[in-house]
Amino acid sequence: MKTFPLRIGTPDGLLFEGEVERVFCRTIMGDLEILAGHCNFCTALGMGRAFVVLPDGGKREAACIGGMLSVMGGACSLLATTWEWKEDIDEKRAGEAKKRAEKLLAQGGLTDQEFKLAEAKLKRALVRLGVKN
Repeated sequence: MKTFPLRIGTPDGLLFEGEVERVFCRTIMGDLEILAGHCNFCTALGMGRAFVVLPDGGKREAACIGGMLSVMGGACSLLATTWEWKEDIDEKRAGEAKKRAEKLLAQGGLTDQEFKLAEAKLKRALVRLGVKN
């Protein structure tokens, strides 16, 4: 299968740079898979499971939470707010974050802003746990 150059970065720095067969992630419009030869494209990333398929057929999974993806001239750049490779996700920490968010949501009496923040924390924890398992 044909490959293309991919760069994945976060505000903390470059996490991946190399040739890949495909990249899959969730955008704000739904799931998207980029293959070699994709037209020029730009979109905002959503929150969900992501993966990269390497030229040797290996697959690296990650949790992606927000950012931007662009394809220009056959090269793909992904700048994520948060990108955690499966092997780097702390399952215990994500489980604790999930419990804290669920407790906040269950107690009620939250302002709209507090509710949205607790809901976002729950979604992030669920994405991380979903990738890890």
